[in-house]
Amino acid sequence: QVQLEESGGGWVQFGGSLRLSCAASGNKLRINSMGWYRQAPGKQRELVAEITRDGSANYGNFVEGRFTISNDNAKNTAYLQMNSLKPEDTAVYLCTADILILGDEYVALRSWGQGTQVTVSS
Repeated sequence: QVQLEESGGGWVQFGGSLRLSCAASGNKLRINSMGWYRQAPGKQRELVAEITRDGSANYGNFVEGRFTISNDNAKNTAYLQMNSLKPEDTAVYLCTADILILGDEYVALRSWGQGTQVTVSS
């Protein structure tokens, strides 16, 4: 069984910063990529950032250089540093990971965390 545990959400004022963390736990895991999506009330879920095992990163268009995603493969953990936050960044941020379970048979799956709330006040 795979679990993703998110931390680091909260409340911040306009222009502030937050750092999100997402740690994957489970046996015999190989994390191929990790990332965050976000969902605000009444809006569709959208990609914030994702990073592959080798460190290649991809960002949503709205990020505009404000966020940086990084990973620590040894800890099965990804980090999202968010700077210059705006009220429109307010949403639930959901961690996701593409995982290969290295059992007797290899099983590929995508896991999702429970989400962490990010609120930016004006």
